[in-house]
Amino acid sequence: MREIIFDTETTGFDPKTGDRLVEIGCIELVDRRETGQSFHAYFNPERDMPAAAEAVHGLSIQFLSDKPLFAARVDELLEFLGDAPLIAHNAVFDFGFVNAELARAGRPALDMARMCCTVQMARKLHPGAKHSLDALCTRYGIDRSHRVKHGALLDAELLAHLYIEMTGGRQIGLGLATSPAAVPVAATAAAAPRIGARPFREPRPHVASAAELARHAEFVAGLNQPLWLDTV
Repeated sequence: MREIIFDTETTGFDPKTGDRLVEIGCIELVDRRETGQSFHAYFNPERDMPAAAEAVHGLSIQFLSDKPLFAARVDELLEFLGDAPLIAHNAVFDFGFVNAELARAGRPALDMARMCCTVQMARKLHPGAKHSLDALCTRYGIDRSHRVKHGALLDAELLAHLYIEMTGGRQIGLGLATSPAAVPVAATAAAAPRIGARPFREPRPHVASAAELARHAEFVAGLNQPLWLDTV
């Protein structure tokens, strides 16, 4: 199964008030394994960069000023996404910004049915705990020491590791079970011990001796109205 882990960086919190997408990073998984394929792009937001947003991701308007517009790379992005499920941390936020940019580019919105949110997964797995990406990486032992600031591709890579752990770890899809049809009949027969070759053992007695029965009766007699006896 092919899945895409993705993350975005933006100029703020709400595309409806003019905030724009400035970075997207996508990681491809097949059968819960990273394939090494990714998509990463910076975009010119055609507006200023609030200081609060720049403090989070470090992307200045000077850096983004010569980057392409979202519409210039939308075909590459959609081709990479394909029809795979899309996993993001606080996915409603990321879907909202991507769909706003798709609308500006005259493209259909991403179907919300494709969305998988790791924050919602974490709330079910760890109710009452912290569900930030940093907190969950700490919980699952994922190294994030190189994460100085937020970055879409870096955060997508961390989220890919986290998603794999949250959905069963590396044990999923390893194919360790051998199909019965793949085991040669001769090998099966050789591995099975022959009944006639086993040494004969006398059956072990499992019936209580007369002395044991007597001790049990003496013990029961000392009980104060045991429930299993008729005391009426």
